[in-house]
Amino acid sequence: MAQFSVNAQRFDPYKNYKFRIKWDGHFVAGVSKIGALKRTTEIVEHREGGDPSSARKSPGQSKYEAITLERGVTHDLDFEQWANKVWNFGSGLGIEVSLKDFRKDLIIEMYNEAGQVVIAYKVFRCWVSEYQALPELDASANAVAIQTLKLENEGWERDYDVTEPAEPEFTEPEN
Repeated sequence: MAQFSVNAQRFDPYKNYKFRIKWDGHFVAGVSKIGALKRTTEIVEHREGGDPSSARKSPGQSKYEAITLERGVTHDLDFEQWANKVWNFGSGLGIEVSLKDFRKDLIIEMYNEAGQVVIAYKVFRCWVSEYQALPELDASANAVAIQTLKLENEGWERDYDVTEPAEPEFTEPEN
């Protein structure tokens, strides 16, 4: 059972369908899916020369997996403009890549059912390694066209300034 310190009456964990992502100081419109934040630490095995029986294990380098963002195709240019900072075909020889500002820090916020921020993560030095402007188009399909960004990053951390909010109490409307 989940533990909630401020809302002791709450038993259910937070749902994964209420979230927003922010970069460059504003929320990005229409993001419908964010891939998992995943960190893997390599294992370094070693043993002492006088101990033939077993190896010891210690942590090595940590790697952060790329994060995928998905959203329906709209006229908002945020995804495409960021992807073009990494490679913009036709921009001119020697200026295809913007080394100045192709990396961005992100904030991912998760919300409870009442619309309060409950958990936030800061993701550092992200850049676009893959951009899908349009999916495969199919005239017989009944689906939304999805854009995709794959973001490489150099780590993330929880924002401990975001604490568990006191959830509002439901009150009956007066007649």
